[in-house]
Amino acid sequence: MVTSDQRRRQLAREKYARQQQRREENRRKAKRRNTVIAAALAVVLAAGGAVYASVALTGDDTKDNAGSDNSPSSSPSTPAPSQSESSSAEPKMSVDAKATYAMALKTNEGDITITMDAAKTPRTVNSFSHLAGKKYFDGTKCHRLTTSGIFVLQCGDPKGDGTGGPGYTIPDENLDALGKAGANGSVTYPAGTVAMANTGQPGSGGSQFFLVYKDTKLPPSYTPFGTIDTAGLQVVKDVAEAGVTGGATDGAPKKAVTIEKATVTKK
Repeated sequence: MVTSDQRRRQLAREKYARQQQRREENRRKAKRRNTVIAAALAVVLAAGGAVYASVALTGDDTKDNAGSDNSPSSSPSTPAPSQSESSSAEPKMSVDAKATYAMALKTNEGDITITMDAAKTPRTVNSFSHLAGKKYFDGTKCHRLTTSGIFVLQCGDPKGDGTGGPGYTIPDENLDALGKAGANGSVTYPAGTVAMANTGQPGSGGSQFFLVYKDTKLPPSYTPFGTIDTAGLQVVKDVAEAGVTGGATDGAPKKAVTIEKATVTKK
């Protein structure tokens, strides 16, 4: 016969076992949760150091009208971008901050001329003048096309995969040029606008930029620094009309675009 004392000890052992089981289950849950959090952070950190496609341009920003991560920032989960130049310093100012410049992109699909106002975006224009002078863009591909939510062709990555950059960053400029953000946090980037891609963090622009071929809503966090000429806009529209490789809505353009030569001249 089990005595009351033995019964109490039995109940205590069973309670202890249940407590240990709960602790072990909580430990496993915490481990799983931490793994998920770590993975999420890895994606965020990767995006922060890379994909300017992300114009972070991936596909979520359409939900909150950010660069979705459909935004031109760099949101794809890729490793931090390897830089194409060894210099980590922004180039010294060498353009006339009161002048207008033209960046001519000779591509295999046609010529695209971008008018840039140095009075509004002096450091951005100076950077493009510096890079074009070094033939940085020559032979590079426009690696990303988006055809849903946001409508842009993204270029300027010497690696061609959304992770490349010049080894330095430039500050955001002219962010209020497109007006005040609406209740959804976005403004309209009109067709023909050229703006800087970034990682989603302030002042993280490098060499990647995007060409807007159809009015697109994005948060006002991408430096608008130029306007495409009529003929050049038609070139981009034709590329967009051909679609994305594999029938997707975000990825490499089916009609591959290579910048054969880029030059910046004062107008």
